[in-house]
Amino acid sequence: MTTSFGAANTVVPNDPQIQFRSFNGLKSSHSSAALTRNLRVFQIPYASRSTLVRAVSTPLKPQTETKRSKVEIIKEHSNYIRYPLNEELLTDAPNINESATQLIKFHGSYQQYNRDERGAKSYSFMLRTKNPCGKVSNQLYLTMDDLADQFGIGTLRLTTRQTFQLHGVLKKDLKTVMSSIIKSMGSTLGACGDLNRNVLAPPAPLVRKDYLFAQETADNIATLLTPQSGFYYDIWVDGEQVVTAEPPEVVKARNDNSHGTNFPDSPEPIYGIQFLPRKFKIAVTVPTDNSVDILTNDIGVVVISDENGEPQGFNIFVGGGMGRTHRLETTFPRLGELLGYVPKEDILYAVKAIVVTQREHGRRDDRKYSRMKYLVSSWGIEKFRSVVEQYYGKKFEPPHELPEWEFKSFLGWHEQGDGGLFCGLHVDNGRIAGKMKKTLREIIEKYNLNAGLLLPRYVDPLNQTAMACPAFPLCPLAITEAERGIPDILKRVRAVFEKVCLKYNESVVIRITGCPNGCARPYMAELGLVGDGPNSYQIWLGGTPNQTTLARSFMNRVKVHDLEKVFEPLFYYWKHKRQTKEESFGEFTNRMGFEKLQELVEKWEGPVKTSTRYNLRLFADKETYESMDELAKLQNKSAHQLAIEVIRNFVASQQNGKGV
Repeated sequence: MTTSFGAANTVVPNDPQIQFRSFNGLKSSHSSAALTRNLRVFQIPYASRSTLVRAVSTPLKPQTETKRSKVEIIKEHSNYIRYPLNEELLTDAPNINESATQLIKFHGSYQQYNRDERGAKSYSFMLRTKNPCGKVSNQLYLTMDDLADQFGIGTLRLTTRQTFQLHGVLKKDLKTVMSSIIKSMGSTLGACGDLNRNVLAPPAPLVRKDYLFAQETADNIATLLTPQSGFYYDIWVDGEQVVTAEPPEVVKARNDNSHGTNFPDSPEPIYGIQFLPRKFKIAVTVPTDNSVDILTNDIGVVVISDENGEPQGFNIFVGGGMGRTHRLETTFPRLGELLGYVPKEDILYAVKAIVVTQREHGRRDDRKYSRMKYLVSSWGIEKFRSVVEQYYGKKFEPPHELPEWEFKSFLGWHEQGDGGLFCGLHVDNGRIAGKMKKTLREIIEKYNLNAGLLLPRYVDPLNQTAMACPAFPLCPLAITEAERGIPDILKRVRAVFEKVCLKYNESVVIRITGCPNGCARPYMAELGLVGDGPNSYQIWLGGTPNQTTLARSFMNRVKVHDLEKVFEPLFYYWKHKRQTKEESFGEFTNRMGFEKLQELVEKWEGPVKTSTRYNLRLFADKETYESMDELAKLQNKSAHQLAIEVIRNFVASQQNGKGV
């Protein structure tokens, strides 16, 4: 990408159609009681007063009433996300009304009901924690484990954004559960809703300057963008706010209004009464480490270090996002693109400027188009940058060159860098249940959580990178299965691999969602399945293992029982037509082109038959082979497939300590 950067400290957009007025904040159509506070205003350190450009709001528009969505009106009348939720929680009904349902999201909860059950709806609530960098204390983990058993469905769900989800909480138990989390130094504030969500960073406890700085930066950004008006504590702990010391640089950046970013004298200096147009996602990482799917975020922040490993600043990506709507081509997944570079002392001001740009210019009339990716897409990166620079107060520097990205799972044992070890544990679809839940609790109670004492269990390579959203039975948006369906689908993919003679250690990134909103990020997968009807999926192809290429829609409405009709030819020709052994499945599908691949699928009549002599290398004699073949036919498998399965299960049992 070719970008022109200037050296001046201030900037005026090149677009002659953009005119700016002084920023006075979003106007409310009614008066509401608001808390007041004194805000410290700091003089801008980057420009002299003579060159200061006042921050600005929106381009001048005709003085007509702007259409707003229903949710925007609910937020405006809510007294900063309190009313009518505070009243609805006091009723005897098992559910809350529509307005309260929208507001409780800001508190980190969704109202749900069990869609497997018929008759009257059985309402419950899902709670999601907010854990920047995925850090969880022993105390908080044990509290969540207890709450899952006492008030939930007995399981914990780890999410793709480094948080916990607790399902099945009844309305009458919400305050008990929320207050327990808060008193264990946890929080659900802002885990959902139209504001900044959990800030990601690589979870590995590596004692390296860049990793430690990435985690510190993620913590600071999360603190900067945490709501300030106290609504969360008013509702759940009767206003008894848990006080934690904030870094002074965060307080300074939040209160700074040198460029008109803030609402003066507002209890929410950054968000105001309307908060953001839609959810907002941020991730921080280091070069090469794409364990956080950096390009799928509204803001992606990458630590840049000097030759001695000392962090100096950050490259910033903007405009990523996954959600879309079926059969509406104006909605789409999008990768973030480079905005520029900032020195490390400016990162909070730059992030704040980007957030304020979205706050002021993001669409509030139609929530399908309210994510920042649509603003960046419609404006283009040059115009977006020029407006952000008004709130930032200086120009972005040219971005530093980055090496190739790599997806890092951190599974298994690793050196920390300080003489210690840590161990990454695979959790199928993030669902902690049964024996794993019990064992984790025993270890955490006995040892420090970071001691790394749990051996990883045997994991199929396909499972290591696979993800699925919860979908049925509790997600109200689900069209078909995801989490409950992925174990069987992965087994079927493995069977196809064996049928077309792909090696066991070869893998494909597979992600499945029950609807097009993309919570498991299927649009970055080499093979993405997106629910588009009952027991039906839209198939996406073309993502790459390092999560840097957007997949594209390949086929629609493929019934779950017909998946092999698509999988077999695709994997067969990948095996036999790839240019090198290193060519990934995603790279292969992009090189071949979808038109050719669709032709191969349509003409598929099965793999070329090969001789099935009894003396395969797995078998020592004819009698053993014939016995295995007879058993395999009962399971609609080949003798080879069944033998491999038996051997793998034996190896797995040995590694889990079950063998003799």
